[in-house]
Amino acid sequence: MFIGVDVGGTNTDAVLMDGSQLVGAAKAPTTGDVTSGIVDSVTELLRQYPTHTTDAVMVGTTHFTNALLERRELSPTASLRLCLPATQLLPPLVDWPEELKQAIGGLTYMVGGGNEFDGREISSLDRAKLRAAARDMVSRGVRAVAVCGVFSPVDPAHESEAAALIREEAPDLRVCLSHENGRMGLLERENAAVLNACLGELAHRTVRGIAEALKRLGIDAPLFMSQNDGTLMDTDFAARFPVLTISSGPTNSMRGAAYLSGITDGIVVDVGGTSTDVGALVKGFPRESAVAVQLAGVRTNFRIPDMVSIALGGGTVVTPDPWRMGPESVGYRLTAEARVFGGDVLTTTDLAVAAGRASIGDPQRVAELDPSLVERGMGEIQARVETAVDRVKLSGEDAPVVLVGGGSILLGDALAGASQALRPEHAGVANAIGAAIAQVGGQMERVYSLESEGRAEAIADCSAGAVQRAVAAGADPSTVEVVDVEEVPLTYIPSNATLVRVRAVGDLALCGAGK
Repeated sequence: MFIGVDVGGTNTDAVLMDGSQLVGAAKAPTTGDVTSGIVDSVTELLRQYPTHTTDAVMVGTTHFTNALLERRELSPTASLRLCLPATQLLPPLVDWPEELKQAIGGLTYMVGGGNEFDGREISSLDRAKLRAAARDMVSRGVRAVAVCGVFSPVDPAHESEAAALIREEAPDLRVCLSHENGRMGLLERENAAVLNACLGELAHRTVRGIAEALKRLGIDAPLFMSQNDGTLMDTDFAARFPVLTISSGPTNSMRGAAYLSGITDGIVVDVGGTSTDVGALVKGFPRESAVAVQLAGVRTNFRIPDMVSIALGGGTVVTPDPWRMGPESVGYRLTAEARVFGGDVLTTTDLAVAAGRASIGDPQRVAELDPSLVERGMGEIQARVETAVDRVKLSGEDAPVVLVGGGSILLGDALAGASQALRPEHAGVANAIGAAIAQVGGQMERVYSLESEGRAEAIADCSAGAVQRAVAAGADPSTVEVVDVEEVPLTYIPSNATLVRVRAVGDLALCGAGK
């Protein structure tokens, strides 16, 4: 038996799964500290089903995303680049928003080191300056450092040695290595490592707090966190790589939508309380973004779903005169502030009740709304979502669309551009179901020179690395399999260079092959 939990902007959902069968579900308002909302939803689930035995708990949380957006609870962090004499025109943090840069301290260092695309050294690692930089960080109150070597995914030796030297000089510093966080692309990979480093202390506190809260509820079971790519990681891995949870909410919803509908290739529309996320399913997993992604105003290139998000949800505020819909939302205060629940704020949920699409709260409180206002609002909701669906398509053909999330009551049973619009049973808790059914994954990316090693050997080497990373994240080695291989010829680089990217997934080690 597994408990899946997903923290949304309005509600925190929890489900109880017996293998692949849904046993029960519960909802609780999301709280500012996140942990309390998780406790409330799981407590309600335990009240309904007190006799079950929990084998594992899977949690997807927005806590780290909120910390970056709000610039709070971030560790003083330095960025150390192994590069000289190269890359001096674009120093670390060059493209960061000033507020976020100041929130982490904004300290940067550049020392000799790094590699060319084929593994040749740009220069030898400057160990003396590296040690001096570590001592300077300590004197300035830095608590975490992100180390980024040029082309380190090709050869991580300089980063690994730098980490060892830093730990000798400053054993209390949290060290994050860029080749473990992001893909090719110096600035994007470096940014991902810095974001990961500054979230480290918060991650340890959050993961520990959730684990302790579950134990107080009498749940003595392993805790796993959801990743951006629809897979799981254990708590130790999550504490090391909190940045990999940033988009776990929408990803969980997409995985849950695939499970509930049986659609493995199509479009998922997840309507929450504050926003609507639209993404494409490919073989049952979210399609990953192939370009740099903006996160809290910072360009990154780690694994993240290719999503279109719009400020539209069940709590979106509607202003009749002058007409306006959002982007403001009452969020988790929906049940207190929306008109149908006794409040005085007109929301999209009120319009849905007035239009007869939902029967929640007190319909009499919206019975006198102007029908033309209701019609205009429902039409605009439909048009915004249809536009978002078109934006995630790769062709002009109609595709199956799965509607999930508590806010999906805002939409009708047909969408332009959809070959069919499915609203599966239990769609309101698809996010928590996605967390509960998730597997464990690992991804590897390297540039290979096919003149020195063959294509088959390159793919085999990269696949072995992906499998190893999946096992390290908590997968049962006997169940891990490669699910995606991508090859990108780098025509602007000599030696017939090719970028190979491989993803592998497997069942949780505690579940074995019979999960």
